[in-house]
Amino acid sequence: MKLATFKSGGQEKIGIVHTGDTLVFDLAAAAGRSGSANPAFASMLALIDAGDAALEQAAKVFDKHGKDESLSMKIEAAEILAPIPEPRQMRDGMSFPLHILQAPRGQLKLAARAKGDMAELARIEAEPLGELPEIYRKQPIYYITNRFSVRGTNTTVKWPRYSQVMDYELEFGIITKSKGANISAAKAKNHIFGYTIFNDFSARDAQRIEMEGRLGPAKGKSFDGGNVMGPWIVTSDEIGDPYKLKMESRINGKMRSQGVTEGMLFSFEEIIAYVSQDETLMPGEFIGSGTVGNGCGLELGWYLEHGDTIELEVEKIGTLKNRVERQ
Repeated sequence: MKLATFKSGGQEKIGIVHTGDTLVFDLAAAAGRSGSANPAFASMLALIDAGDAALEQAAKVFDKHGKDESLSMKIEAAEILAPIPEPRQMRDGMSFPLHILQAPRGQLKLAARAKGDMAELARIEAEPLGELPEIYRKQPIYYITNRFSVRGTNTTVKWPRYSQVMDYELEFGIITKSKGANISAAKAKNHIFGYTIFNDFSARDAQRIEMEGRLGPAKGKSFDGGNVMGPWIVTSDEIGDPYKLKMESRINGKMRSQGVTEGMLFSFEEIIAYVSQDETLMPGEFIGSGTVGNGCGLELGWYLEHGDTIELEVEKIGTLKNRVERQ
């Protein structure tokens, strides 16, 4: 099931995306038509909190009323919001080895360019990537980001005024369900509600400076609208193997990179087990995979320009599309 949060008539609603991702079905309106209003259909968090029974009820409502054209609207005419406009928590990881190796070199190259040191830039370019630091194999690495700065597809991300180097990141992630602590990796799948796409927009120049302080990232990642997810959530039963999905980034319609969700150092199940050690995992949290190899400008040496359109596509989920503009 593909589940979206959208705005219609000034109200936020949740619905089922259907007919080849061209229509969204209004769950609350359909339930009301049957005379059985369901509080679980009030928001995505309400649906997640209500558990598997609410998902089953949603499927039944769609089976009964899905062909009623008055209960669906065209995706292109709807304002699709982030599937959870305010997640209960947001964590983003570092799971793909190639990105972990290439990103620090990208920051060094960025610093050399800022100083105009072409000799240093050439030296960095000539160096081999080296070995993956052992810490990344010992335990999942992640940071907590601003859950209030979330936006959805087709939004314009305002370039923070303090930055001159804007970047995108091709990621996917999970939405959690079922509150729990000390969850084993073997049982963690029962805490995955579904999957979505994540664009972790980054002010690379700000990030480079603050990371020298060995804490963060902070303003390199946290600015209004910088955490973009969507276009919707695909429930686990429709994804199949989440670690075999093709990924692609496009800038202004031109393919920038391709990847696959395969090869994460730790699966989402293992990340959940780590996160929930003596810490309660709440339903409706977001956990990002981190950037797939070559999935950002920092690795490729190409950064965003005013007016660029970024499309991130993940197989079986959809396409997340945004535009960046300088203020």
